[in-house]
Parts: sequence; C-alpha cells; structure tokens
Amino acid sequence: MPPALPHRRSSPRRRPEASPTGRPQRSAGRIPRRSLLAGGAAAAASVPLLGACGRADADRPLTFWNFYSPAPQQDPNLVAQSDWFQKAIDRWNDAGEHEITSVYMTSDQMNQRMPVAFASGDGPDIFLISPGDYLRYANGGVLVDLAPYMEEEAIADYFPEALTTRRDGDRIFGLPMEQEPLALFYDPDLLEKNGVSEGDLPKDWDELLELSASLSTGSTTGLVLDVDPGYYQNFTFYPWVWQTGGDVIDPKTQSPVFDADGPRAALDLWGRAVSTGATPRTRPANGDIVSAFTSGYAAFWESGVWEVMNLTQNAPDKTFGVMPLPPPPGKESSTILGGWAWCVNARGADPEAAARFVVQTLGSMDEQSIDHIATWNGPAKGNMPARRSVDAKLQADDAYAEEHQKIFHDEILPTGRGEPRFPPVVYKAVSDALQSVELGGGDPGEESARAQQTIESYLETYEGGSLV
Repeated sequence: MPPALPHRRSSPRRRPEASPTGRPQRSAGRIPRRSLLAGGAAAAASVPLLGACGRADADRPLTFWNFYSPAPQQDPNLVAQSDWFQKAIDRWNDAGEHEITSVYMTSDQMNQRMPVAFASGDGPDIFLISPGDYLRYANGGVLVDLAPYMEEEAIADYFPEALTTRRDGDRIFGLPMEQEPLALFYDPDLLEKNGVSEGDLPKDWDELLELSASLSTGSTTGLVLDVDPGYYQNFTFYPWVWQTGGDVIDPKTQSPVFDADGPRAALDLWGRAVSTGATPRTRPANGDIVSAFTSGYAAFWESGVWEVMNLTQNAPDKTFGVMPLPPPPGKESSTILGGWAWCVNARGADPEAAARFVVQTLGSMDEQSIDHIATWNGPAKGNMPARRSVDAKLQADDAYAEEHQKIFHDEILPTGRGEPRFPPVVYKAVSDALQSVELGGGDPGEESARAQQTIESYLETYEGGSLV
C-alpha cells in the first residue's frame, strides 16, 4: 500500500516538477537516489536521459508516442483501440488547448527510439511505459509529477496495486489505463479429445507438468510458456516465483532474495517444463494463441486478459477456457498485474498542457473520463480497470457477465500484485538465470546464486527509486 497522502491544494494546476529533483528525504533502509543510467547494462539504458529542453518548439503540436493510434491495419479490434485514443485527443484539441498529435510506432520501436530521443532533447511530450521501464525515466529526471493536477478523490480512486509502481511517495509519475493479469488459457476441445475433462484441470505444478507432458505429441504442445528472453518473459515468470513465497527483491528491505528455495523452485519448474517436453523451445503458431487453439497446436497457454478479446473477436466459434495459474503443491495461486501508463516529458514543449491532458483523460472524476476509461477496459480492449469508479461502471454495465471476464475479475484479479519496476541490470540477471535453466540445462541453484551476486554487486552503488 502507498503511504497516506497529505492534503492537496484545491487548484489542480501548478508548475510541473520532474523526478527525482526535490524528492522527500529517503527513510531509513531505503536505497539512495541517483541516475539509474550510470549503472545500466542494456545498451538503451546506458544513454543519459537528461537531454536538452524542447521549449524552443513550444508552439509545435505536442507528440504522443504510442503503439495503438493511428491503427496500422484494419483489424476491428485494433481500429477500436485506435479510435479510443483519437477520441481523447480530439476532445482535447476541440477545446482549443495546445494541439496534440498521435505518433504510432511498435513497442519495439519505442523501446529502441525513446532513450536516444530523450538524450538528444527530442523525446515525445507524452508516451507509454510499463513498470519495467519506469525507473529508467524516473531516475533520469524526465517525468512530470502528475499529482498536483489531480483531485484527491481521483488519486484515492486508483487501486493501490495499479498505482504503486508509478509513484514515489506522494508523487505520481504515470497514470495507468488498465491492469492486465496473467492466467492459464486452455483448449477444452483438445483436452476432451485426449480424455481430459474440465473437472480434471491441473491443480498444482506437478499435475500441470505431468498432464502437459502427456499431451505434447506430434504437432501439439501441452504447455506454452514464453521462451524468448526479454522483459515480457520475466513478466510471465515472476508470478511463479511469488507463488512459492519467494521474490527477486524483498519489498521491505529492498535487498535481493533470489538465492533462495522459492526462486530456485520456480527456475526448476520452467527448466523441467522444457526438459520433459511439456513446453516447446519455440512457441507454436509463431506465438499466436488464436491460430494455435483453432488448429489444435496447444492445450495450455500462459497469457493475459487481453487474449479474451483476441480470441472472442478473431475466433468467435472457438471455445476456450481460463483458469488461475496453478500453484506449487500446498500453496495458493497468485498472478502479476501488468499494464501501460501514460507519462509526461518534463522537458517537452508544454509539460503543463501535456499533464492536464493525461489527467483529464485518465485521472479525473469527470464522468467523461470515467466513461472513456470504461470503454477501454470494456469493449475496446477488455482489460481489468485500474480505478474503482471504472470498475463500478463496468459492473453496472454487466461487462463481467462474459464467463472469461468474470473469472478474471472475480478469481484472478484479487490474487494479483503489481509488476516490479526492476532496472535493466536486475531484469537481466533474472533473465540470464531463466534462460540458462530453461534452455541451457543450467542448475537452478547455481543460476539463482549467480543472479543474486550480480544484483548484490549492482545495488552496492545503485542510487535511485525503490525497486518494488
């Protein structure tokens, strides 16, 4: 839970402040702050973000870098999401505010271009980031504190687990538009064909691996886990660690705890998934769950709530099921809550206008704001909401009446924890350990110890925002 918030001034407008300048004194035991980029291992993270200010172009349209709008193709789902973004921009522009224009690029393009753009003083005015990229920009001092533009009621309206990964004490450096929990999708037709009823679904890790290995024959795979190294693979791996009671970084002490029984067990699980043949080394159907399920290529697939809309719209006649991630024997299921947040560049052409736009769209108690976000988390994308008022709106509209959405909302979402905001060195240490065990036959104990040592060495000189 975030700390209690002090009383704010009634006026939502104030000169924006960038992170981390002027942050509150750190409490005892908290990691000191310094630019994360000084110790970054990834090439993009090694680029300083404190580039030149862009105010010389104060009259130019503000740019909003995202990977939704304008839609790159005419897929109905993508068009609906693109239109949702454009509607927010049109509402702002029609009011005669500082013009905003949407700039589309893929998420990979954004990951590659943004650090370089910020270093050259040409970063976007508004942009999307996940928790995994948060510290790169927060520690780099380029994010606007959005809290001064928000009503106290609107701040309290956010679910803590959704907002915690984008805030530092009372300061809020990004507003999430969604929560995206992970679950296990399954193909009931393929299971029934192999004599497995939905009453026989795996209840723990052992049952999951045993059943998945037995189903992996020919062109069919039992269990699809992400095998490609990257932030997303780590994202899908963390809940398996948490189910053991383990972690990468202890949230209270901010110390690494990866060299322990829980993380070793999770590494071993993923290693055994591949070595037993339950999980393939390459994902079937080029990673497309719709093609895989409609062609009988996969029985179980770990993925997120967004797949409900994907499967429903692109394979309306195909039945599928959703269940919580099975836990280790004797433990309880848990999941991770991902999702994208809108952030504002403190060195952009007009940070104040950009901040007001973001708050108007995502962080206001205005009925238009609530209805607009409900559309995103409802018919446009079908994610879980980050705000209580939006959740209430969706419940009133029976948005969770659909069986899969109901499972996500009632059973899976309550077990969720926000995605960690680990800097590149921490992420890479975990990724290397996972890749070694999963695909290289590495020993879980040795790899967890090696990752622990790497993280400990990094944190000896790290000064930046809290890692969890």
